[in-house]
Amino acid sequence: MAMIPRRLLALGLLLVPLMIQSQEKVDHGGHGTHQMAVEPGGVVMNENHDTLPRDCVEISRDHQITIHAGRNYGGDEPGVIFAMSQPEVRVEPCSRVQLTFINEDDVRHQWMVHGLPRYLYPAGMFHIEASGGHSKTGTFIVPGDNQTYLIHCDMAQHMEMGMRGQLVVGKGSGDLWGVPGVSDSFYRHSYLPGYTLLLVVLLLVCSFAVATWLLSEQ
Repeated sequence: MAMIPRRLLALGLLLVPLMIQSQEKVDHGGHGTHQMAVEPGGVVMNENHDTLPRDCVEISRDHQITIHAGRNYGGDEPGVIFAMSQPEVRVEPCSRVQLTFINEDDVRHQWMVHGLPRYLYPAGMFHIEASGGHSKTGTFIVPGDNQTYLIHCDMAQHMEMGMRGQLVVGKGSGDLWGVPGVSDSFYRHSYLPGYTLLLVVLLLVCSFAVATWLLSEQ
């Protein structure tokens, strides 16, 4: 085997374990179809006060929830710089949620829910954005299923810095990964065993050994 192909193969083997990772695909879609209320201090997108999801016959309960966002809520978790005062929100199916989002920082923050019915919420999203030092209030109605929905801030790197949460409707469908104070910081596919990290480490060691052997044969 020629020298260049051997080196490329060795490099490829070393990169394989690093590529075995996955993150949720968050579809923000084109914002042109969203219902946006842009006001001084922020934005409310896809607000819904009255239209019921197809699996609801009436509003089961009204919730008024206030969530603060900023550096003061990061706690002692490693890597958490920005956070929400309430990373987990629990409501009954078919609830109407009036959410007030208070931004205590000097940079913009968002409270976005993903995975809602697309026939009711364009791109399946409800979105509140508040500029630094401002607050915004918006209302939406959750479906009638038992489901856990992703909440996050879409500003660059804010989710990675801790602005991540979950909306649990009814019994939910299991905790999402990386919710500060709620769940494991590392993502694990539901179809992978609990010892996945050990398998990845073993694969890395084997790949390194094979790559070293290939280079030594030149």
